[in-house]
Amino acid sequence: MNGLINVLKTPGMSSHDVVNHIRRLTGIKKVGHTGTLDPGAAGVLLVCCGRATRLIEYLNHEKKYRAEITFGIVSSTGDSFGDLSEREIPGNLSRKLVEDTLSQFTGEISQIPPMTSAVRHRGKKLYQLARQGKVVERQARKVTITDLKMAGWYNDGENPRALLDIRCSAGTYIRTLCQDIGEELECGAYMSFLLRTGVGGYPINRAFTLEELKRLAENGKLYEAAISVKDALSFFPTVEIKEQAIKSVGSGATLYPPGIKHMPLDIKAGDMVILAETENPVAVARAVADERERLCFKPEKIIV
Repeated sequence: MNGLINVLKTPGMSSHDVVNHIRRLTGIKKVGHTGTLDPGAAGVLLVCCGRATRLIEYLNHEKKYRAEITFGIVSSTGDSFGDLSEREIPGNLSRKLVEDTLSQFTGEISQIPPMTSAVRHRGKKLYQLARQGKVVERQARKVTITDLKMAGWYNDGENPRALLDIRCSAGTYIRTLCQDIGEELECGAYMSFLLRTGVGGYPINRAFTLEELKRLAENGKLYEAAISVKDALSFFPTVEIKEQAIKSVGSGATLYPPGIKHMPLDIKAGDMVILAETENPVAVARAVADERERLCFKPEKIIV
């Protein structure tokens, strides 16, 4: 099977656990995901199978989350699995104050990766160093928070909580975002729960649980959950190639006008396209101009 599966990961499983589960269901060794989701979090994990693993770099990696942030408590890991410590809550902490503060965290911001992340430091992942009790200096990274809104406010206990809806770039650490919001409010905060509600154009309400995927596999219908390579790359224009050009394009050769059957008129040099024969994608390619100013297509990733 070649395609993408929108999986609904449950809390307690690592992203690698999900990948291994899909390997067993499909019988395919070449399986990977498009972005790690913490073991304690739930939500969308986009899994690529077979030839679709070659396309991960071209997919839309924008993430959507719903996070619960708890104020007046800090965590050694930024989430509910670390050591928790109480902090004093200012008397002026309110829904409005938090909402006003959120605007400071939209757009391009800097984040320092948490020690619990998979970012590498001198060949080792940070979480591996953290397990050894080590803390190392990390460089801040630029990420983009496209949208950050409050979806709920709860002040019915000792520690106020809020639900945040977040749309952000790949590589954004929501636990760090919650910690930084808490520091800005001078009361501390941690991410008490995280739900990934979407990846790119794949929302949580169209995700499959592992139990649902198992039933489909048992009935020989796992293909019903798969998103085809063609559909996954539908945001790229398609250039139809002639049958006799498949072999050369499949070997990485540049496609010249004689091998083109049909192409959209608005493609220009530098654009990314899908080269396909009828309904079968052959390669992801970049449009280039040759010495005669003709539009040609240089394959960057072979799919067949």
